[in-house]
Amino acid sequence: MAKVVKSITIDAPVEKVFAYLGDPMNLPEFWPSMVEVTDVEPLPTGGSNFRWVYKMAGVRFEGATEQVEYVANQRTVSKNEGGVSSTITWAFEPTDGGTEVVFDADYTVHLPVLRRLAEAFLVKQNEHEAELLLANLKARMEA
Repeated sequence: MAKVVKSITIDAPVEKVFAYLGDPMNLPEFWPSMVEVTDVEPLPTGGSNFRWVYKMAGVRFEGATEQVEYVANQRTVSKNEGGVSSTITWAFEPTDGGTEVVFDADYTVHLPVLRRLAEAFLVKQNEHEAELLLANLKARMEA
């Protein structure tokens, strides 16, 4: 299993950033490799479950997300199953007039034969992807 943890400070209130990230239909707008989100099912406790298509290193993966934790304006945790199994935690902390957002992903890519050869490449690519998705989120929230 690999891990990526990145953070960014956004010049926007926690409520605005949390609400935007709380809508899975927004994911393809700022997450470079997220191709599409479908079958969004809102949950009574907040958050939602949904299906997704993700393209990594030219390989298309499909899967589903289950929201397992949702604390409004503070934290979400989701479990993802499919070609990429992961647990993604988003944490939100108010700062001076803004929000610090932490993206924390533990993941496994299911590429049986190439897994060992590709793992180092994919980890580096996913580090870059996390930085880019946070920069995109910041640009959208501060626009």
